[in-house]
Amino acid sequence: MVLLGCAQHRHLLPSCPARTPHRRNIEFHPTAAAAVRAGFRACLRCRPDTTPGSPEWNLAGDVAARAVRAINDGVVDREGIPGLADRVGYSVRQLHRLLTTSLGAGPIELARAHRAATARTLLETTELPITQVAFASGFRSTRQFNDTIRDVFACTPTALRHARRATAPRSTGSELSLRLALRPPYAAGPLFGFLAARAVEGVEAGDATSYSRTLALPHAAGTLAVAAPAPDARWVTCRLRLDDFRDLPAAVERTRRLLDLDADPEAVDDTLRREPILRAGVARHPGIRVPGHVDGDEVAIRAVLGQQVSVAAATRLAAVLTERHGESVTPDGPLRRLFPAAATLAKLDPEELPMPRARGRTLIELCRALADGTVRLDAAADRDDVTASMRAIKGIGPWTVSYVRMRALGDPDAFLPGDLGLRRALERLGRPFGGAAATEAAQSWRPYRSYAMVHLWSYDTDQPDNQRRLT
Repeated sequence: MVLLGCAQHRHLLPSCPARTPHRRNIEFHPTAAAAVRAGFRACLRCRPDTTPGSPEWNLAGDVAARAVRAINDGVVDREGIPGLADRVGYSVRQLHRLLTTSLGAGPIELARAHRAATARTLLETTELPITQVAFASGFRSTRQFNDTIRDVFACTPTALRHARRATAPRSTGSELSLRLALRPPYAAGPLFGFLAARAVEGVEAGDATSYSRTLALPHAAGTLAVAAPAPDARWVTCRLRLDDFRDLPAAVERTRRLLDLDADPEAVDDTLRREPILRAGVARHPGIRVPGHVDGDEVAIRAVLGQQVSVAAATRLAAVLTERHGESVTPDGPLRRLFPAAATLAKLDPEELPMPRARGRTLIELCRALADGTVRLDAAADRDDVTASMRAIKGIGPWTVSYVRMRALGDPDAFLPGDLGLRRALERLGRPFGGAAATEAAQSWRPYRSYAMVHLWSYDTDQPDNQRRLT
């Protein structure tokens, strides 16, 4: 349960340091939006609303979870409720009934709660004018904004800002400094190392403690820069540069997915430390995260580029395509281009691509499927539908599909059969590493096989002879 309150003290949580009310005075609600709808507000002591995502939404692949991810990505703000319903494949009426049954609130209430959470983040951590905060958060009018803030937080926007002004980072022009909340512990090393090793020149830059990249957002372009948090930190410092502030909700949500900020590290670690070969990894990297991504299409394209080649070779090839076909963002600097859009690459002749012809044909067919919607990798995508549509493309096998499910769709239980890094780690640990044997051994890692994979990749990276293919 995300949020609960009591009839007498309408803001308390049993897990809060505040005195817990009697059980008969407690009501349980499946989501924060449902609790707000019933008249409750988040506790001012333990502040459960500071980490707005839910591990259950990440874990689940059902319609409700897909709808929540799409709402957080700003789909309702851009396309309305009909657009959200179309993305998840339901009618508006069916979607409303399903969300109300599953989450205690309909799409309008869920979108309203997410706008309020975004607005609070901006009010507390930036110096943006309050009117600009309202529209950047997805509200259509300042009156709607003011009414919602009063309903959800029981105070005015100005009061929210003054309460945290002393610790607010400075934001200027088109740049915003934000603190994105997380659930500690957070093992930043493996994730930032993973991203840095695969950074495409012109699009990304990174090292063990920082990562930055360009962003292709719904309305315009932007950039993000994040710093690796301490293991016990409760937030990640993020700087966004946006050409259009309407893209803020999408940029924040995609950054959260990139860094896997909505994971439940305690649940993951408790499950994986039961496996003897993972116990040492959990002790070394408590709170490990799965590297996500800001663009599902880019993940799929780069997965094909990386088939049967090393990480370095795949990254160089991606840089070549970016330099030739990526849209320019700035004339110079480390972040100067967007990764090429699928629609752009779909028009190329596969015979002229700097790669084996068979893989070139696979890449162009995939790009055409992404461009025409045959394969959809947005926040509302159904993981099983993606698996079926990608497997229908010649040259795409189980490894590529699982890699896309893991990084683009946030599947916590993806498993990459035949992965070289996995095989090397299992072999060194004295465990069966063949395809069928490894798959069987991985059953005990469920439902967090993606996290187990990252632990084993980290183990393999620590070895001296780690010339691996893209993973």
